[in-house]
Amino acid sequence: MHVLTKKSFAPIVESNPHVAKVFTLTKYIGQVIEELKSENYDEIIDLHHNLRSQRIKLALGIPASSFSKLNIHKWMLVKFGINRLPPIHIVDRYLATVAHLGVKRDGQGLDFFLPPGKQVDVEKIFGFKPFSYTSIVIGAAHQTKCMTVEQIQHLCDELNMPVILMGGKEEIEKANLILSGSSNKQVKSAVGQFDILQSASIIEQSGPIITHDTGMMHIAAAFRKPQVVVWGNTIPGFGMYPYYGDENIKWVSFEQTELKCRPCSKLGYDKCPKGHFKCMLQHDVAAIASAAKSMTY
Repeated sequence: MHVLTKKSFAPIVESNPHVAKVFTLTKYIGQVIEELKSENYDEIIDLHHNLRSQRIKLALGIPASSFSKLNIHKWMLVKFGINRLPPIHIVDRYLATVAHLGVKRDGQGLDFFLPPGKQVDVEKIFGFKPFSYTSIVIGAAHQTKCMTVEQIQHLCDELNMPVILMGGKEEIEKANLILSGSSNKQVKSAVGQFDILQSASIIEQSGPIITHDTGMMHIAAAFRKPQVVVWGNTIPGFGMYPYYGDENIKWVSFEQTELKCRPCSKLGYDKCPKGHFKCMLQHDVAAIASAAKSMTY
């Protein structure tokens, strides 16, 4: 099996022993198409089902199976509050795309493989023993998915235990504000200091994870981590929540289910389109901290 993905996501699958080769998308998609043609594939599994993947399927001219994104269903839910989405995790919907190949759900959840050299010595760098700290993922792709600086400061104070803040370079300023405003002196920041695989190593060695609707939530699920997921404008009903297969791993969801303006988007915005941001600001931060403490190893 070969995988075609964006360059930024390639490290996630390059160490997977079940993947023989990884191709990355570039500006010149024609070059990638020529490389793919030389592989003489039997079939294409298209999990994006967009214009770009359609171009690739047409160019290769081989059998293809495409994932049904149910965009009309999502649009109806966002626009009119009518939920016709199946109560099925997106992973199981992906599996349905390859069922004709004999692929069956094994119930073992997600895989994530860390290559040699990407393990982070958290005790040496942060002074925390493995599994003694809580990780807080402070960002997300869109601001309407994220707790505010003040909320995360309050959360750190309520936890009153070792905490490592997680995030990318774009969240460095946010992390610094959290550090400067929290009275919990056991809070350390890994924000912007590590690549995605090193960040995954920190998650693997963590106690419970507090996160938004993010990719790191799925990485934490692959490591069978208990999680507290704090939802803003998106909802778990879209099918993208922690996936543990048949394993009984505890996770707790915090969302403002009574707000009729949720979900306002299947992705998110830079700011609340209504101006009040109640989907995030109305969360009980003390309750979030309490839920995480109940999961401490």
